[in-house]
Amino acid sequence: MNPITVFLVIACALVGLALGKTVDLFLAPPFLVAAVIIALSLKMANAWQKFVILRAGKLQSVKGKGLFMIFPIIDNVAAVIDERIQTTAFNAEQALTKDTVPVNVDAIIFWHVHDARKAALEITDHRQAIDRVAQTSLREMIGSSMLAALLSDRKAADEQLRDEIGSKTAGWGVSVTSVEIRDVAIPVALQDAMSRQAQAEREKQARVILGSAEAEIAGKFVEAAKIYADHPAALQLRAMNIIYETTKERGTTILIPTSMVDSMNPASALVLAGQRAPGEGVPSLKSVA
Repeated sequence: MNPITVFLVIACALVGLALGKTVDLFLAPPFLVAAVIIALSLKMANAWQKFVILRAGKLQSVKGKGLFMIFPIIDNVAAVIDERIQTTAFNAEQALTKDTVPVNVDAIIFWHVHDARKAALEITDHRQAIDRVAQTSLREMIGSSMLAALLSDRKAADEQLRDEIGSKTAGWGVSVTSVEIRDVAIPVALQDAMSRQAQAEREKQARVILGSAEAEIAGKFVEAAKIYADHPAALQLRAMNIIYETTKERGTTILIPTSMVDSMNPASALVLAGQRAPGEGVPSLKSVA
């Protein structure tokens, strides 16, 4: 009984008792009868509630928010439907995927009643029915999905579950807002195998990238070799630059082969390139410290 009805019932009863004691005893019964009628007939629905009213077993009306009256005895409130968004958690344990892998899946469904008449008259308990339908649909979805797809593309699985459950509950006046898979648990042994597989794939990818880099570097070396073959002076400058870079630190002593020192001698470099006669030599350095 709502607070307004309680207040009116108490007020009528007190007025009747007061009049019966002070004015006339026969004035009390009408007020007491009015209090009983108010208690049985005056109802109040909150903003999110719908009252399904039956009159002599037949649907009379569906009352919404606010105060309303019913006829005592012949009218009956068959159900009070909450139209707010509800949540129901459900799961599937040891369900086999399409590739015969047992998984445990936890999910949650968001739903609300859009037709109070159907929710009250078309099914006995719409809350329990939603839970059963959600579990059945989840197992069907798992059985038709590969484990890799179930783990990597949960959004598609959520949408598939929402459509399947929504199509089954629409006839009960229930709309499914969304379905979210919270967790997919797989056996520990399979987790180890998948971890090793992922590690092997990453190692394979790293080796492929390293091989591609080596091939690219080798190609650059070939291009540089062709340039140095056509331009001996460039090779000489490069060799001198390498020596300079390695002798930046103080107290460093480097032993260089005589042939390398000769290659840095302009005259020898020209001889090696065939641009000067072998007899036209210039004294060359034999060591660098």
